[in-house]
Amino acid sequence: MKAAYLQKQRIHVGEVPDPIPQQGQALVRTHSCGLCASDAHFLHLGSKVVEMSRKYGGPYSNLDLDQVIVPGHEYVGEIVDYGPGSRRPLKTGTRVTSAPVMRRGGGHSVIGQSHDCPGGFGEYMLLDENALMEIPGGLNDEMAAMTEPLAVGLEHARSGEPARGDIPLVIGCGAIGLGVIAGLKLMGLGPIAAADFDPARRDIALRMGADVVIDPRELSPYGPVHGLGNKRATLIYECVGKPGLLNEIMISVGFGARIVIGGFCLEPEALYVPSGQMRRLKIYFAAGEEQQDLDLALRSIVDGKIDISHWLGGHIGLTGVDAALHAMRSPSAPIRTVVDPRRM
Repeated sequence: MKAAYLQKQRIHVGEVPDPIPQQGQALVRTHSCGLCASDAHFLHLGSKVVEMSRKYGGPYSNLDLDQVIVPGHEYVGEIVDYGPGSRRPLKTGTRVTSAPVMRRGGGHSVIGQSHDCPGGFGEYMLLDENALMEIPGGLNDEMAAMTEPLAVGLEHARSGEPARGDIPLVIGCGAIGLGVIAGLKLMGLGPIAAADFDPARRDIALRMGADVVIDPRELSPYGPVHGLGNKRATLIYECVGKPGLLNEIMISVGFGARIVIGGFCLEPEALYVPSGQMRRLKIYFAAGEEQQDLDLALRSIVDGKIDISHWLGGHIGLTGVDAALHAMRSPSAPIRTVVDPRRM
């Protein structure tokens, strides 16, 4: 099959072996797949990802970056076939997405971040038949591919155990932060503050449901904010993943604040622990989405309760993947660029 694949810290475009489904696996022809910041992490910092997984324990310790990895975990495609002995829960030709996890033998592989489960930057994928989610006919491929990134934000939003009376602050308005805002809004919480250096992303945050947006160069988002009635945020969502940011939050927030870590920081973080102790802070570590988050994300996109149309930017073929991943370093990049692996 044709694919844009990662090998030796570079993106290549060419032929790779077709995946062959085993029992419990569906062979899916990819229609669309979003480019995620974690795909860019593997391109620019793949050796660090593997090193840290081997040192501290993680899902990427078995990766060999000299071997082919087909990225892409924000996908939609159609079922072509199943492996022998499979349950075959949906008909061939059905459009599907899923959690990007293949479970088998008591373990799992991450689709698009493993050698044996190619992701959506290739013409074909293998998906776990027990995780398949049917895409309604009226939803186009690009919007359907946003189910997974939105679900991550929804999971992060609830990970902080938000409650009435909380004043949430979202730091970083990429896809994760915007999904957190949408999730909080869906819960009826507010007012919601959002901070980002880029004015375009602050505008999108307002569209997603933020009540107040802050340029951190002009105002500290951690102190009293006029738009919040001169109150301070009580629940902070870190959605950036830059070293030093967690410590900055810890020494800046008020007493009793809660912090949700959603950003994917690949560097060790130095913390001044007494800052957290004296302020009685609580820190939650958000992870990937669960099935309830995927179900809610897809349902909310279909019924229009969450509008993610303004996330979508470029639509590219396989030869555009390398440039698009490099362009993600710029804050002016679209929230999501979508690749169609049927196009070169």
